[in-house]
Amino acid sequence: MGCDGGTIPKRHELVKGPRKVEKVDKVAELVARWFYCALSQEKLQKPIVACELGRLYNKDAIIEYLLDKSPDKTPMESASHIKSIKNVTELQLVDNPAWCGDKESIKGDKYDDLQCARFICPVVGLEMNGRHRFCFLRNCGCVFSERALKEVKAEVCHK
Repeated sequence: MGCDGGTIPKRHELVKGPRKVEKVDKVAELVARWFYCALSQEKLQKPIVACELGRLYNKDAIIEYLLDKSPDKTPMESASHIKSIKNVTELQLVDNPAWCGDKESIKGDKYDDLQCARFICPVVGLEMNGRHRFCFLRNCGCVFSERALKEVKAEVCHK
C-alpha cells in the first residue's frame, strides 16, 4: 500500500520544482477569432461586420454595444475603438458548401468540426478558418483571401 515503513521516498517525489508555464494553443486561438464574435463571445452569425483592426463581430452585438450608454458600463477592450456604426464594414461572405455545422447540431449533441470553415474565398476557394490570411474591401465589404488578392491585382471588386 505504501508508507508502511517499507518504502523510502526519493528526492524527486518529495521536492516539487517550479511549474511549467502553460502555452496558449495557437490553433484554438485562431479558431476563436474566426468562429466567435470578439465582443460578445457568441458564434458568428450573419450579418457579420469587421473593424479596421480585422476583428469580426456580430452586427447585433455592435449595435447593442453602441446603444448602451449607461455610466456604469465599462468599455470593452475589444471594441473600445468603435465609436459609431461607420467604423465597421458589413462583410459579404460566401458560404462553404462543405460546411454543415448549424444544420445538424441543433440540440448540441453533435461534434462540431472546427477545422471545416463556414465561409470560403470566392476566387480561390480557400477556407476561412484562420490558417490563411483574408482581406476585405472597405467600400463594398467583399472578402477575399490574400492569395486571391495578389493574383487578381485589381483595384476594384471583382463582382
